[in-house]
Amino acid sequence: MMNKIVNAEFIAPDIKLFKIKAPYIAEKRKPGQFVVLRVHELGERIPITIADADINDGTITIIVQGIGKTTKHLNKLGAGDYIHDLAGPLGKPSHIDKFGRVVCISGGVGTAEALPIAKALKEAGNEVISIIGARTRDLVITEKEMADRTDEVIITTDDGSYGKKGFVTNALQELLDEGKKVDFILAIGPLPMMKAVSEMTRPLNITTMVSLNSIMIDATGMCGGCRATVGGKTVFVCVDGPEFDGHQVDFSVLENRQKIYIDEERTSLKKFEEDCRLGKEIKKVKI
Repeated sequence: MMNKIVNAEFIAPDIKLFKIKAPYIAEKRKPGQFVVLRVHELGERIPITIADADINDGTITIIVQGIGKTTKHLNKLGAGDYIHDLAGPLGKPSHIDKFGRVVCISGGVGTAEALPIAKALKEAGNEVISIIGARTRDLVITEKEMADRTDEVIITTDDGSYGKKGFVTNALQELLDEGKKVDFILAIGPLPMMKAVSEMTRPLNITTMVSLNSIMIDATGMCGGCRATVGGKTVFVCVDGPEFDGHQVDFSVLENRQKIYIDEERTSLKKFEEDCRLGKEIKKVKI
C-alpha cells in the first residue's frame, strides 16, 4: 500500500517534517515506536521514529534530516507525492510510568523522537524538564511543541547562538548542582551524547534510558546490522528496543558498528548528488 504525503515543509536546514496518510499506523502507534519505509520500489528500507499521529485525519508525522542518499531523496518529495511502502508501528513502546521528576535530553533531530515520549511522561503525572541541544540556533527544532508538552525547556547550542552555550550535559549538570532530584532520564540523539549522559548519571544511580534507533538498518531483526551489547548480552535494537538502559549499553561496540558502511554510504550519496546536478529525474512513486 502506497502512502500519500499530505504535508511537507522544511523546519530547519536539511530537516523536513512530513505528514503522511497512514490511518492504521496512526491508530496503533505508541510513544517510542517507529516506521520503516522505502521511497520507491528499488529504494533501501530506512527506519524513522514516529514524531506524532492524528487519529482523526489518519496521519502520522515524521521528521527527517537529510544526511545520506535515501534521506536526501526523501526530502525532495512534497505534498501530493507518495511513499512506496510504509510499515509500522515497529519496536517496543517506551516504558511510561510515574517516576517523579523526569529529564528528557535530546540532540539534533532526536528532539522529534523525544517529543511524543515527553508528552506521555507528562500525561502520566511526571514533572518533565526538556533539554534540547543543537550545534547552532538554526538546527533547534520543535521547541514550541516541546514547551507545550513539558514543564520547562532548556536550550543549549554548541556555538552559543541560542540558549545556553555548551552541551546538554552542561545543562544537566547545572540542574543537578541546583539540588534538583532527578528520578528518570531519557536521552535521544548522537551516540557520543547518549554515552556522555549515561556516564554522567551512572555514579548517581539515576535511571537513564537511551534510544539506539540511529544504528538500525532493516528494522525487522533479519539483517543483524543493529546488534548491540547490553548488559553483556547481544540484542537486536529494532526488535528488542529501541530503548535500553544506558548504564548497560556498550557504546564502543555501537560506535564501531556505525562506521562499517561509511564508505559505501559516501559513494551512494556522491552519485545521487551528481545525478541531481546533471538534472536526471529523481525517481518518484507514480499512481
